[in-house]
Amino acid sequence: MEVESALHSCKVHQSRAITSRLHIFFHLTAISFLLYYRLTNLFHQNNTLVSFAWALITVSEFILAFIWTLTQAFRWLPVSRSVSIENIPSDVKLPGIDVFVCTADPKKEPTVEVMNTVVSALALDYPADKLTVYLSDDGGSYVSLYAIKEAFEFAKSWVPFCKEYGIKTRCPEAYFSMLADDERLFWSDEFKVREEEIKSKYENFKSNVEKVGEKDENNCVAMDRPACVEFKDEQAKMPRLVYVSRERRPSFPHRFKAGALNTLLRVSGIISNAPYILVLDCDMFCNDPYSAKQAMCFHLDPQMSHSLAFVQYPQVFYNVSKNDIYDGQSRSAYKTKWQGMDGLRGPLLSGTGFYMKRNALSGSPNQEDKFLAEPEKNFGTSNKLIESLKSNKGQDVTRQEDSSDSIVEEAKCLASCSYEENTKWGKVVGFSYDCLLESTFTGYLLHCKGWKSVYLYPERPCFLGCTTIDMKDAMVQLMKWSSELIKVALSKFSPLTYGMSRMSFLQSMCYGYFTFQPLLSVALLLYGIVPQLCLFTGTSLYPKVSSPWFVAFSTVYFSSLCHHVHEVLSTGGTLRTVWNEQRIWIIKSVSGSLFGCIDMLMKRIGVKKSNLRLTNKAVDKEKFEKYEKGIFNFEGAKMFTAPLAILAWLNIVCIFVGVIRVSLQNNIDQMFGQLLLSSLNLIFSLPILGGMIAGKNK
Repeated sequence: MEVESALHSCKVHQSRAITSRLHIFFHLTAISFLLYYRLTNLFHQNNTLVSFAWALITVSEFILAFIWTLTQAFRWLPVSRSVSIENIPSDVKLPGIDVFVCTADPKKEPTVEVMNTVVSALALDYPADKLTVYLSDDGGSYVSLYAIKEAFEFAKSWVPFCKEYGIKTRCPEAYFSMLADDERLFWSDEFKVREEEIKSKYENFKSNVEKVGEKDENNCVAMDRPACVEFKDEQAKMPRLVYVSRERRPSFPHRFKAGALNTLLRVSGIISNAPYILVLDCDMFCNDPYSAKQAMCFHLDPQMSHSLAFVQYPQVFYNVSKNDIYDGQSRSAYKTKWQGMDGLRGPLLSGTGFYMKRNALSGSPNQEDKFLAEPEKNFGTSNKLIESLKSNKGQDVTRQEDSSDSIVEEAKCLASCSYEENTKWGKVVGFSYDCLLESTFTGYLLHCKGWKSVYLYPERPCFLGCTTIDMKDAMVQLMKWSSELIKVALSKFSPLTYGMSRMSFLQSMCYGYFTFQPLLSVALLLYGIVPQLCLFTGTSLYPKVSSPWFVAFSTVYFSSLCHHVHEVLSTGGTLRTVWNEQRIWIIKSVSGSLFGCIDMLMKRIGVKKSNLRLTNKAVDKEKFEKYEKGIFNFEGAKMFTAPLAILAWLNIVCIFVGVIRVSLQNNIDQMFGQLLLSSLNLIFSLPILGGMIAGKNK
C-alpha cells in the first residue's frame, strides 16, 4: 500500500509486516514453552548449587525474552518514503535553514575534516540568503578559528564551481578522492582546467591549516576562556558562516554537546533565526546537495507540517570495509528498525543528519509559542532573542547588513556560562541536559509531547561520515551509550512508564528496547559462564535431545537464526554479514555494554562523575589496514578485553573437560545442549583470541 502527496510518498510494506507478525506469534509460542519448562523445573533440582545455576540461567532467558519482546515493535508496520523535489513549486518561498556543526577537540577531530563538513554545508543546493552555517568550537582552539576563515575563502571558489557544473559530491576531500571518480569522466578540457585550479586552492588551504595545527599542537584546547563569536558574510552571494566558541569556566557546568547546541540555538536566534536547523557531526559531510530540499518536501506539506518535528536521514559511512567486522554500518538500525519506527510515529533522533523544526524545541504541536507567555523566565533576559522569537514565531528575521558590534556583543552574552541560570534551557527549552545522549533523549521527549518524525533513506546517501575501525573506539562509544541508555531506563523518564502514558504502546516499546538493551550484557554474561561451568561439573541445564521439551529450545534458536538470516539477505547483506553481526553483538554485549552498566552504577552511587568521551575520528593507517583485512585490533582496549579473554579461556577449559566427561559417562543425549552452546562460543572466540595474541606479540 502506498500513500502519496505531491511532494512525497509513503510505502507500507504490507507483505513484510504480515510475515513478521506470523513469525512473532510462532516465536512467542516457542519462547512461552521454553520459559514454562524453566519455571516448572526450577524448584525440582537435587541440591542448592544446581538450583542456583538453574535460577541464573532462568534470569538470563527472561532478560533475553524481555528484550526480544520489545524488539518486535519495530517489525509491526515498516514503511519507506521517497520524495519529489521537482514538484516543489518554483514560486514557493523556501524557509531558512541554519546548519549546526559541533567540534570539541582538534586532536581527536582533525580540523581539515571538520572544515570539509563546513564547506560541504555551505555548498548545499539552497538559496544563499536562506542558508547560514554555524560552527560550535567547544575546544576554543585557535586552529579552528584560523581554519574557519581559510575555509570560507576557499568556499568562495568551491561553491560556484560546484553549482556551475552540477557537482554532487560537494565535500572537497571526498571529491578529489576516489569517491567522486564517476563525476569526472566525461567533462570538457575547460572543466579540467578549472578543476585543477580548484584542486590547487584546496591543497593550499589544507596545507595552511595543517601547518598552523602543527605549530599549535601542544595548546589546542582552552578549558578556561571567554566567549568568541565571528562572522563571515558575502551579502547573499554566499551563505553566511558564523564561528561560535562559548564561554567555558571550571566553576560552571559544561553541558557538553547539548550545551553547545543550545548556545547555537540562541546565537542563531538573533542572527538568522531560520525556522529549520540541520545538525551535523563534525565528520559527517553533506554528500548530496539536495538533502535540504528533500527534507522540505515533508516540512512544507501542510497536512503533516504542523506536527512534524524533524526529518531523519541514516548515518552512512564511507570507510566501512566489505567485511565490516565491527558492524560499523549499523545495518539493523538504519535498514530495519528506523523503518519500523517510521510506521508508528517516526524514528528517534540519531544525533546527526536531521532537519529539525526550531519551534519543536520549545513547545508542543499547535502550542509552539506557549513559552513566550513568560519569555524571560524560559528563554533568558536577552531582549533581541525574545524580540526575534515574538516578532516572527520562527520565520526569518531581516538579514543584517553587516556583523555589527552590537550583534556580536549580544551573541557573546548568549554564549556565556551564566546566561542559562534561572531559565528553562536544557529542561523544557532546547536540547535536554538530563542525558548525555542529548539528541536521542530530546527526540524521545519530543515524541512524548506529541511530535512526529519521518525517516528518509534515499538511494544516494545525503550524509557520509567516518566510523570506528578499532575495538577501543568502538567500545568507548558503546560504553557511553549503554551507560546513558540504562540510566534513562531506570529513571522517571523510563519509556515503559513515562513513555507509555504519553505515546503509543508500540512506540514506547521501541524506546524501551533502546534503553533496556544494555541488560543484554547481564544475560549473555550469564550464558557465557553458567552453562560452561555446569558442563565442567557434569550438571545438565537443558532437556535431553530425546525429550519433547528440547524441541522448544531448538525452535527458539533456529527461529531466531532464520529470521536474522532472512532480514540480512533481504536488506542487501550476505551470510558473512550474518556471522559478523552475531559475533560483534556478543562481543559488544559482554564488554562495552557491560562496562556501560557498571559505569551507570558508579555514577548513581557517586563514585564517578559524568564526563564526555569523544570518539577518535583521526584515521590511523595501520589500524585501517588491519580493519580492511578483517583483523580485530585490541590495542589500548585492555579493560574491555578482560571479560572477553576470561570467557574465551573459561569456555576452552570447560569444553575440553566436558567432552572428556561426556565420553566417559556416555551421556551426550543429556549434555548435548551445553556442548552445542560451548562449541558455538568456541567458534566465536577464535578470531577474538587471534586478535588478542597478535596484539600481545606486538
